[in-house]
Amino acid sequence: MKNYILKLADDSLIMGQRLAEWCGKGPYLEEDIAVINIALDQLGQANNFYNLAANLFNDSRTADDFAMLRVEKEYLNAQLLELPNGDYANTIMKAYFFAVYQKLLYENLSNSADEELRAIAQKSLKEVKYHYTHTETWMRIFAQGTEESQKRIEAALENLWEYTGGLFDEVVEEENLVVLNLIPASKQLYEEWKAKIAEDFAKFGLEVPTSEFMQKGSRKGIHTEYFGYILCELQYMQRTYPNCVW
Repeated sequence: MKNYILKLADDSLIMGQRLAEWCGKGPYLEEDIAVINIALDQLGQANNFYNLAANLFNDSRTADDFAMLRVEKEYLNAQLLELPNGDYANTIMKAYFFAVYQKLLYENLSNSADEELRAIAQKSLKEVKYHYTHTETWMRIFAQGTEESQKRIEAALENLWEYTGGLFDEVVEEENLVVLNLIPASKQLYEEWKAKIAEDFAKFGLEVPTSEFMQKGSRKGIHTEYFGYILCELQYMQRTYPNCVW
């Protein structure tokens, strides 16, 4: 259960960190605020999961320790989330893929046999439904807009698709947790995700890639070349001024 909780926490932390890079740089003010609100939601979810992890590990580490003071190979996030933002079409597509994943995940975890996990999922689901609505709207705008916007969303799809399978890679104990009705099976979740993507893409006028090749390493502490730079920014204050508080 511990690694599974860290997997969820790390996903939200890294996604929140990436989206926060748009602060003050959004395409216009209202959208700038919207994407930063999504980033804040992700960081809040990460905090809830890290607090749960701290209780499970029970080794004096706090949520901040898990978020800020681990080394690169100890993070279990999907590689998709650590990729650079790129242009806004690329950011929206990544956020859309992740929103579909989290919406399905939290719908399933809302029925978990674990009370604490169930409560976090139910609270987070309310936020993620908005994330999905927002990104789905932007996906439609890009796909059905100008020739330029269509080129950009298609380029984003080509860039990101091979990393999407990593969202559903498993940590070591997942099969046992499924049997205990604590979490959904990742393979089943993946099929639900692909079905939803296909349904939405038909509405957008986009074609689902046929390639089955997916990048390996997610959930195993194997990261892209970009991850170290994220940690440098994320951990700077805690590393430079240990135990600092606001």
